Amino acid sequence: MSAAIYLALIHYPVVNKNGQITGSALTNMDLHDIARAGRTFGVKAYYVVTPYEDQKTLACQIMDHWTNGHGGKVNPARKSAIERIRVADTFEAVCNDIENEQGRSVVKVATSANSRCATRSCAKLGQELKENAPHVLVFGTAWGLAPEVIDQCDHILEPILGAGSYNHLSVRSAASIYLDRLING
Repeated sequence: MSAAIYLALIHYPVVNKNGQITGSALTNMDLHDIARAGRTFGVKAYYVVTPYEDQKTLACQIMDHWTNGHGGKVNPARKSAIERIRVADTFEAVCNDIENEQGRSVVKVATSANSRCATRSCAKLGQELKENAPHVLVFGTAWGLAPEVIDQCDHILEPILGAGSYNHLSVRSAASIYLDRLING
């Protein structure tokens, strides 16, 4: 049996381009595309993490349109992906929810474009996913996860590197690439 895999997209706390702690706005594309990637690769749930009430309301409105509204009627495939989204105030709430659902501790894995801090290769983590412990892959918006979120994680996944020095993928792309590497090795 393989581990249950969860995703968490953090909108606060994250860092801006100057390294300062900030919050970021959610995007419709991130909700849709990461949920669809999660559904494709068998992710148990995808958490959108924001303490901002207006952002939580927006996320719920988008989700409602695609699950209970017209969008869900005309596109049932998207509905099945969007139904996996859960909205949470904090990363701690995400971990508590997963642990309550799974009945055991969750392994927290941060992602980062910074290669200096990696502690797990995709190959190693892919092997570990064959064990029963649930895992949550943690992604940051803006310019990445705040240090306080990374410090709560058990591992930091190796970055996705391209052909040159430019390394600023959209979080949607990064989530899809990581899921493919971890699941299909």
